[in-house]
Amino acid sequence: MSPHYASAGYLPVPNDRAPEANRAWWDAEARAYLAEHGTFLGDAQLVWGPEGVIEDDVSHLGDVRGLRVLEIGCGAAQGARWATAEGADVVAVDLSHGMLQVGQELSARTALFPQLIQADAQDLPFFDASFDLAFSAFGAIPFVPDLELLHQEVYRVLRPGGRWVFSTSHPVRWAFPDVATEAGLTVKYSYFDRTPYSERDQSGNVTYVEYHRTFGDHVAALRRARFQIEAVDELGWPESNNETWGGWSPLRGRLIPGTVIFSVSKPER
Repeated sequence: MSPHYASAGYLPVPNDRAPEANRAWWDAEARAYLAEHGTFLGDAQLVWGPEGVIEDDVSHLGDVRGLRVLEIGCGAAQGARWATAEGADVVAVDLSHGMLQVGQELSARTALFPQLIQADAQDLPFFDASFDLAFSAFGAIPFVPDLELLHQEVYRVLRPGGRWVFSTSHPVRWAFPDVATEAGLTVKYSYFDRTPYSERDQSGNVTYVEYHRTFGDHVAALRRARFQIEAVDELGWPESNNETWGGWSPLRGRLIPGTVIFSVSKPER
């Protein structure tokens, strides 16, 4: 969330406004975001969330060597470069051209070059059954108005037996203020209120949108998209992480979860 807004709160947003608003927000904030979080994220590392848990330590994707892999909501494509270094054939998509520009610079710096494509995760520009594996680390899932459509698109582009692994905001965090101090430990909002959080400019135009889904909503959307749920990981806060990321800190992270990772698969038949 950006400090550059005139008003913010929980108000309905037309579905067609969210992609436009979020694209413009990330285009404008890309370099500032990487300046703030780039060291934490690394240039070619798959970090699953503000806890700092990395794929090298948890192996949610398994061995990706030789696989055709898609990163969705890739940002600057740090995860895509990690998978490339591991021997995968990688394509990465993001809504924001600004983030992908930064990603191209990081690719040149690391000499790791996944293919980067600007695309909406709700309308993936790929043939059916094009990929063995898709993943996302806080990309797209919190920002799309139609979660089921996103999952259907991922299902479509995966080969039978393919896997979809993604991290997103743990649903419980929606009930708490996004504050890193003790003030962020007191429930303030209804867990069951799905009204999106949005920011608006002086003219009332929507400039940023983020969506809340309950745990049950996530499960239902995946099941309606015909995925089989294999595992769910609610990340704890590592003792080694003393960083504060926005509203997340060791104080909060050791008491309530901030990130959940779903691992699902497309049936063989």
